[in-house]
Amino acid sequence: MLLAINETETKRYFSSVQERHYSDIGILGASFFPLPSFVSQLHTDLDKGDSSVKYTLSGEGAGSIFTIDQTTGDIHALRSLDREEKPYYTLRAQAVDIDTNIPLEPESEFVIKVQDINDNEPKFLEGPYTASVPEMSPVGTYVTQVTATDADDPTYGNSARVVYSILHGQPYFSVDPKTGVIKTALPNMDREVKEEYQVLIQAKDMGGQLGGLAGTTIVNITLSDVNDNPPRFSKSFFHLRVPESSAMGSAVGRIKAHDLDIGRNAEVEYTIVPGDGGAMFDITTNEHNQEGMIILKRPLDYETKKAYTFKVEASNAHLDPRFQSFGAFKDTATVKINVLDVDEPPVFNKPSYVMDVYEDTPAGTIIGAVTAQDLDASSSPVRYSIDWKSDLDSYFDIDPVEGTISTNELLDRENIAQHNISVVATKLNSPVLTSRVAVTVHVLDINEFPPELASPYETFVCENAKVGQVIQIFSAKDQDLPSAGQQFSFRTSKEDVKNKNFTVRDFGNNTAGIVTKRSGFRRRLQEIYFLPVVIEDNGYPPKSSTGTLTIRVCGCELDGSLLTCSAEAIFLPVGLSTGALIAILLCIVILLVIVVLYVGLRRQKKKETLMSSKEDIRDNVIHYDDEGGGEEDTHAFDMGTLRNPKVVKENLYRRDIKPETQRGPRPPASQDSSNIRDFINQRLKEHDTDNSAPPYDSLATYAYEGDGSVAESLSSIESLAVDFEEDYDYLSDWGPHFKTLAGIFGEQSETHSDSTNTENMH
Repeated sequence: MLLAINETETKRYFSSVQERHYSDIGILGASFFPLPSFVSQLHTDLDKGDSSVKYTLSGEGAGSIFTIDQTTGDIHALRSLDREEKPYYTLRAQAVDIDTNIPLEPESEFVIKVQDINDNEPKFLEGPYTASVPEMSPVGTYVTQVTATDADDPTYGNSARVVYSILHGQPYFSVDPKTGVIKTALPNMDREVKEEYQVLIQAKDMGGQLGGLAGTTIVNITLSDVNDNPPRFSKSFFHLRVPESSAMGSAVGRIKAHDLDIGRNAEVEYTIVPGDGGAMFDITTNEHNQEGMIILKRPLDYETKKAYTFKVEASNAHLDPRFQSFGAFKDTATVKINVLDVDEPPVFNKPSYVMDVYEDTPAGTIIGAVTAQDLDASSSPVRYSIDWKSDLDSYFDIDPVEGTISTNELLDRENIAQHNISVVATKLNSPVLTSRVAVTVHVLDINEFPPELASPYETFVCENAKVGQVIQIFSAKDQDLPSAGQQFSFRTSKEDVKNKNFTVRDFGNNTAGIVTKRSGFRRRLQEIYFLPVVIEDNGYPPKSSTGTLTIRVCGCELDGSLLTCSAEAIFLPVGLSTGALIAILLCIVILLVIVVLYVGLRRQKKKETLMSSKEDIRDNVIHYDDEGGGEEDTHAFDMGTLRNPKVVKENLYRRDIKPETQRGPRPPASQDSSNIRDFINQRLKEHDTDNSAPPYDSLATYAYEGDGSVAESLSSIESLAVDFEEDYDYLSDWGPHFKTLAGIFGEQSETHSDSTNTENMH
């Protein structure tokens, strides 16, 4: 069951009064209109009107807001209702027996709906509002949007239908009545005329009809700046004064162009129009106050120029293209700067001076001069002096009028190589005005060493060289210091002026070249040429020397590349290439190696033959090729030779090693067997104790049979030297390549033969 109750039922005749007064008025109204107010009636068919049925009420607000008559079932509201607080109430009702309280019917649930009335005005929950819009905006430019809310039921009547309107702020702005959007209503609103606007907006319910409730809010609107104003100078002519002694980079004066805009739109750039003062002055912008600061770029001189006049242009840094049609956004003013005269010290014509003097220069020699002058209008004379602190030993003196600097004593470079003095210039009519300049005096070393060739040059000239061809570039060096700044000159010696082969060309940069004076050089005619070159330096005093360049004639390719410079190449067939020459040389080397190996092998074979021959002197074993007839054969050879003690020689040495010590004479052994044993044992002991013997085992054989032999000794042990003659004539048969080797060995053979013949003659 749904019951509807109008919230005006409990406050009749008070619907136009605001809801916050209802409770009070309701109480007052109760004296005129009785409360509670009837809402509805519950009734059951079991109720016969005999008061035997009792009605009960439970649920939301039962007993406090709503009450029921137990006998009639009438439901009354005990106080006024507010839909905005609670739009629905759910209640339960039941009919019971009044005596037994037994339910006569099941419990019934019903809802009481509170119907809305226009008792709430629209409210701006976000107000007051703040907005901005650019100045000079066209009509209809969006500014902001306002919104009002109404607590009444939007689905019931027009209680929540809101309409917007402007109460204050016209004709500058307008508001859309449905959406609350605020727009500009007047064109070309200028921020510089009026910057802030306060607009009063009203929101009224009931669709704006009479009797509707209304609410208001304030919108503060600010016009934001745009660059619609150019900078303007307050005056068209500025007059400044500056002393001529002002330092470069210092501020000469300030000028300012005013711009009605603000922020970055008011930033001004200053420039000097090219003209009279563009080279002397510069102008910059002070970011804090947008002033133009004129800066001095170059030194001022009153005597040279007394005034400067130029124009300065001020313009905006950030232009808005929408307003360029308004005109040029810049302004121009004229600036005149007068230079004030200041009494200044003398000025040297150079910032510093450098002078050179040779050591051991006589005292009183002028080495240089300084010059200073008074640039003021008075043009006072200038006097010069040397600051004594910079020349404690008084090495130098200066003429006070002329400014010439001279030496006071002999200078020694090894003691002090550089002097740094300070010269003071003073105005004669104003001694307090002085200026100083630094003077550096270099003590130069006397030229002690003559120049010489920079290196031993390997120079060659091609056989196919042309006339006037530079075949070698050379330079010189000098041991004198400093090496920087040395200059050398080159020329041919006077004795070699008539040289028809080569000449010297000086290039003027410390280098020179050897130039051919003819062509047709031939190695067969002359292989080496000598060219004397005279080298002279620029020292004090100048030194010179003569160097000799060796020039070799060489064979070259057509393009000038070197082939060979050796003398042997002259005898080679003409027209052979480089590869062929290398192959021929390689063959010659191989043949020489073969010859050396062959000669060595032959000598080795002959040595082995001598070691195994009958005349082997290393032992006493005698070899015979004939066969004897046995023990009884005593006629094959004379055995007495083996028994002859006279052939025993003393101090015999081994031929295979070099003896180091000499052994004393040994007595001859006797003929008996004991003597022979003693002889053999003695020889064995000597071999065991011999330090010069080879470290390997060896066999020593002795054919000594004692004394008494009638034959002489057959041993060759007494032959200390054996000459082997070799015939080297076969080397001549090997061809012309071994001609030199055959000649060498042939000369040795002839010498040996001559010596032999001489001995035979004697």
